[in-house]
Amino acid sequence: MLTAAFLVSVGVVAFLAVEVGPLIVNDRFRELREPTDPERAALDALREAAGLDVDRVAIVETSGSESVDVAVRGPPRRRVLFVTDYVLDELDEDVAIGLLAAESGRVDAYYGEFRAVAVAAVVGLLAAIVTTVVPFGSGFTAVIAVGLASFWVGRRVQYAADQRAADVAGGARVADAFEHVAALRGVEPETGDWSTWFEVQPPLGDRIAALRDRDDRE
Repeated sequence: MLTAAFLVSVGVVAFLAVEVGPLIVNDRFRELREPTDPERAALDALREAAGLDVDRVAIVETSGSESVDVAVRGPPRRRVLFVTDYVLDELDEDVAIGLLAAESGRVDAYYGEFRAVAVAAVVGLLAAIVTTVVPFGSGFTAVIAVGLASFWVGRRVQYAADQRAADVAGGARVADAFEHVAALRGVEPETGDWSTWFEVQPPLGDRIAALRDRDDRE
């Protein structure tokens, strides 16, 4: 009974670390402020265009230019949109809507919750191996199987999230936003090879290509 309770506790802690941890880190270790009234009105309009519904908005104060970050953190009913002041002050409206729509798609597809469940499952299996509840051989095989399945499903969930974003804001707008931010950061969107089979997040170049293919088909 104690072993079972321990394994459940390990899984729950791992889930919370992935699902709630980023929210706590952003809240405590970033320079945040409440949006001004004009900023809140502008964000409300942008979020409506992007189909993004959150419980709170926080502005991340940055130093220097080209500090682009748009991210939703936290579990359902506690979701917080963190957006850098550069996004509001410098980015074109279409780019901002594209980035917000991408986050909206991830929220609607429960991408964060999927990652938390996947991590909890792998950590729980590892704990079961360590406590000898599961034999090492079969347990290690299960970890590999769950890990590979998580990578594959995770990529599918991300592509589904991008398609949801495209449904709201248009595939070209979301793809353009990704490319614009990549250019600001001085990086070239990469496409996938065999090594990306072991990543939950698809390469940005492949996501952009999928969005543009969608628009070409329509």
